[in-house]
Amino acid sequence: MSKRMPKLNALVFFLATVGAVPVLTVSTAQADGCYKCVAGSSDACRDYCRYTGPDTFAAHKSCESKGCKISPGGGSACPTDASAKICLAPAPGRGGAGTTVAAIAWCAAPPRS
Repeated sequence: MSKRMPKLNALVFFLATVGAVPVLTVSTAQADGCYKCVAGSSDACRDYCRYTGPDTFAAHKSCESKGCKISPGGGSACPTDASAKICLAPAPGRGGAGTTVAAIAWCAAPPRS
C-alpha cells in the first residue's frame, strides 16, 4: 500500500496542476463590459457605455463615438441598477453594411457555361 501512495500523490498533483493552469494563465477578457462615462458625455451615455467582446482599443473608440467621455479608470463591470443610463457601442467588425460575416465556398452557385 505504501508503494501506491506516491503514485496517487503524483496523480493528484498532476490533476490539480492541469486544472489550475487555465485559471492562472493571463488572457484577454472576452466578456462584455462597461466604461464609466464622466460629465460632458451624451445623454444616452450619461453613466456607462456597454461594449461587447474583449476590452480593446476598438471598443474604447466605439464608446467614444457614441458620446461617452470615458473616465481615466477605464473598464468596469456593468451596473445592474435600473436607473443607470447605459448606451451600447456596436461591436467593431461585426455585421453592418459591407462586412462579410461568413463566406461558404460550397454554397456558391455553379458557374454558367
